Amino acid sequence: MLYIGIDLGTSAAKLLMMDESGQILNIVSREYPLEFPHPGWSQQRPEDWLDAVMDGIPALLEGFDRSQVAGIGVGGQMHGLVVLDAEDNVIRPAILWNDGRTAKEVDYLNNIVGKDRLSQYTANIAFAGFTAPKLLWMKANEPENLAKIRKIMLPKDYINYKLSGVHCTDVSDASGMLLFDVEHKCWSKEMLDICGVDESQMAQIFESYEPVGTLLPEMAKKLGLPETVVIAAGAGDNAAAAVGTGTVGDGACNLSLGTSGTLFISSERFGVDPQNALHSFAHADGHYHLMACMLSAASCNKWLMEDIFRTGDYNAEQAPITRDRLGNNHVFFLPYLMGERSPINDTNARGTFLGMTMDTRRADLTQAVLEGVAFAIRDSLEVAKKLGIHIERSKICGGGAKSPLWREIFANVLNIRLDIPETEQGPGMGGAMLAMVACGAYSSVEEVCARLVHVVDTVEPDPELAARYEARYQQFRKIYPACKSLFSELA
Repeated sequence: MLYIGIDLGTSAAKLLMMDESGQILNIVSREYPLEFPHPGWSQQRPEDWLDAVMDGIPALLEGFDRSQVAGIGVGGQMHGLVVLDAEDNVIRPAILWNDGRTAKEVDYLNNIVGKDRLSQYTANIAFAGFTAPKLLWMKANEPENLAKIRKIMLPKDYINYKLSGVHCTDVSDASGMLLFDVEHKCWSKEMLDICGVDESQMAQIFESYEPVGTLLPEMAKKLGLPETVVIAAGAGDNAAAAVGTGTVGDGACNLSLGTSGTLFISSERFGVDPQNALHSFAHADGHYHLMACMLSAASCNKWLMEDIFRTGDYNAEQAPITRDRLGNNHVFFLPYLMGERSPINDTNARGTFLGMTMDTRRADLTQAVLEGVAFAIRDSLEVAKKLGIHIERSKICGGGAKSPLWREIFANVLNIRLDIPETEQGPGMGGAMLAMVACGAYSSVEEVCARLVHVVDTVEPDPELAARYEARYQQFRKIYPACKSLFSELA
């Protein structure tokens, strides 16, 4: 049988098709626009996501027997607020995970409602990208739209709703809304009351690997698929990517270098970071995880290459960065181009180069960006260490992880082994694997990961290079505290 996995990303929907042995048979991608109507705002039209999926699936299946498709699973960008009215129409563009308009609402939640209460209700505190602050922003700025809301969902749930007709979400994605009681895996009545939301407006909750339904007849006809195709609940993109890299079970770790950057630590037990620098979420394997998320990771490098240097030849820009230069760069970079979440939770933070001189060259800036992202992830790793979590190795995935240079920098900045999976297709692969479990092809997420995920290479840290980076990191970690008040003043 065949299984479709969809990675509903920020810039494109990437669709893949796998068989039960894990062989990827085809991949297609469909891009859509991203809107920045004001500085720090980020939004998209959900209808564009659906158009991408409806156009992408037939292209994905071209030349294959469509009757063999058994299931579809989606891994989607998290936190985005999608709201529908009573007629099933999208009320306004979705406010995305990297949107920073909710600073006032975040301040209200964290400092008036209180971080302790938020953590008690949801295991997390408020961050600008989370869904609950966006509802409060609508209440203050778009009350007429708020009054129209009949259904609240997340990006991937909009796709599942359109495919199956079921208003659904999964536990991993719901964890990032600040409306969900993560420990008990149910909606938090206290948080719904704070945001002025009725539970009837919220989705039915599923584990990520559970089937939510099958294709609606009209959708099956449009796509040329059987009505028996199972729609899995799917997962938030980071949890889905973790499944795709086999990051399940206690203490497993995954580092993802996509538009955003995440450090994902799987756990069989529920746990909370007392400082709330790390998110405490449900995992797609039925258990839990801690996660750090930085808003700009590979997107920092893309910004420097394409918007500043005006080049798409990333390899050529990285070629002058030879091994002897690693840990010896005189330029630092704070990778806060969209503000930052983990671990500083500061919407006012901004990207910053420091240490430039008359002999600074393009390669120095390129290296500073690569190192700055790694140093920022190291900040979150240090939080995990203080919780008694000992990480010796991690999987690595995402577009940025395709750079051997960046992998080497990360291995030495973090001073851990980095395992490279044989096949790395991020949330799309995880979505297809969740669909396999939903269809009964495998009994559990753990089983499908054990059978289909294989490590083909490991990047080992070098003691001398790791020591150089340790010294550089101790300098880096002083920069943001020195700039914090200035960022606030400039904002």
